[in-house]
Amino acid sequence: MTRRDEKKSDKKWTVDDIADQTGRVAIVTGANTGLGLETARALAGSGALVVLAVRSLDKGQEAIEAIRSHHGGASLELLTLDLASLDSIRSAAAELGERFERIDLLINNAGVMYTPRSKTADGFEMQLGTNHLGHFAFTGLVLDRLLGVAGSRVVTVSSVGHRILSKIDFDDLGAERRYNRVAAYGRSKLANLLFTYELERRLRSAGAETMALAAHPGGSDTELGRHIPGGRLFEPMLRVMAQSAAMGVLPTLRAAVDPDAHGGQYYGPDGFQETRGHPVLVSSSDRSHDAPTQQRLWTASETLTTVHFPV
Repeated sequence: MTRRDEKKSDKKWTVDDIADQTGRVAIVTGANTGLGLETARALAGSGALVVLAVRSLDKGQEAIEAIRSHHGGASLELLTLDLASLDSIRSAAAELGERFERIDLLINNAGVMYTPRSKTADGFEMQLGTNHLGHFAFTGLVLDRLLGVAGSRVVTVSSVGHRILSKIDFDDLGAERRYNRVAAYGRSKLANLLFTYELERRLRSAGAETMALAAHPGGSDTELGRHIPGGRLFEPMLRVMAQSAAMGVLPTLRAAVDPDAHGGQYYGPDGFQETRGHPVLVSSSDRSHDAPTQQRLWTASETLTTVHFPV
């Protein structure tokens, strides 16, 4: 379906459009709160076995209880995953390999936003390290469980912030010379799209069953914005402008399950400036479609994480 076709239709895509997911295995990173929790809730409510990949098992258990309060028979499991630690990522991927012979959906949802200058356990700038490098490594390590599965998908959550101060300086990926928390977030979300488009190209070249897509939630009322400078002062206004997490996850869910979706597509809200609304195909910046940048980031990511993909 093209954007023109969607404009001709008055139908708004909702969770009611999710087909029966019974028999499918979905991994959702950061599934204990906000967008991740709502993603897990919707997929589990549609019959999928959902693995909540979270840093805290206690918070993950609370999320499971919250989901089962709505869907008593939901199939849910927990996995310890800290995307700011390559050791944790490798352990989580190995555990998944032992627990599941196949994975149908990998939802790269977890992330941090506008954090003060800090580093991951491996010395990466925190926002790029968590939002991009962590998901890059995790995807590469579990991709073999998706490749032979018909209809399998990798969906990575980006942001409208990928357009803001987001040029990637390959000579200073760690932002050692100058750190701007807004620019660092923008770079990490641009990296999510560069990764998605390059992964999709590689999957098609390999003739794989798996597709790579991206989505963004618009402006959603979640804990992600807790580091926004002056956020507490503007919180009442931000809450009025933002949509609920249940609405914010619709682009991710559509990218994950819509039978008409194709690899390399990007979904976001249909409202003003893509800040709120129902999910439709949207466009990303010209910079995100630059093939040499996609390939250069891929090579740099392999070098930094020492993870090499099977495609």
